Amino acid sequence: MAKPSIDQEQRLARLSDDVLNEMHDLGKWDQHNLDQLHTIPLAVLRRNATQRHGVTRFRRRSKGSELKTEDVETIDLHPQLLDEAWADYARFVLYHEYLHALGNRFHDAQFRILEELWPFTGAERGREFTQFLRQSTATWLWVCETCDKQYPRKTKANRRYRCRICTSILIDVANMQEAN
Repeated sequence: MAKPSIDQEQRLARLSDDVLNEMHDLGKWDQHNLDQLHTIPLAVLRRNATQRHGVTRFRRRSKGSELKTEDVETIDLHPQLLDEAWADYARFVLYHEYLHALGNRFHDAQFRILEELWPFTGAERGREFTQFLRQSTATWLWVCETCDKQYPRKTKANRRYRCRICTSILIDVANMQEAN
């Protein structure tokens, strides 16, 4: 978790307002629950995170206890989500994290039903965002010389890995986009 800049705090506040207004319009939650979500601090993940797009952090409690909204310490979003290019996906990610904050700890069938209530596009952009993050933080590209597939990574392959498509040995090439 990183402390957001003033600009990031403002963007997070607008994002939260948008998502909470939409959740209110969906009519699935009572106003008390939505008001509690307004009190949860929003922060940003480390800029070099590539696997997590958002996380709901709960305070430590005794095992077996039911999670409640007041147990949420913070919700962190990847700072790149605050870029306007990812606004639709950012709203979905925050909605997803708010579902966790409402006590839906696991990605079970009930959670997925609630997630599908989100009426806007954006949910389908998760893989695209992950690829964007991997490409922007990769030092190396593992390249298949047979089918031209590229796998962005932070470490060298040293000829230890094979292409998922054609099984040829992957070659290390310095990622020139990383400097951009």
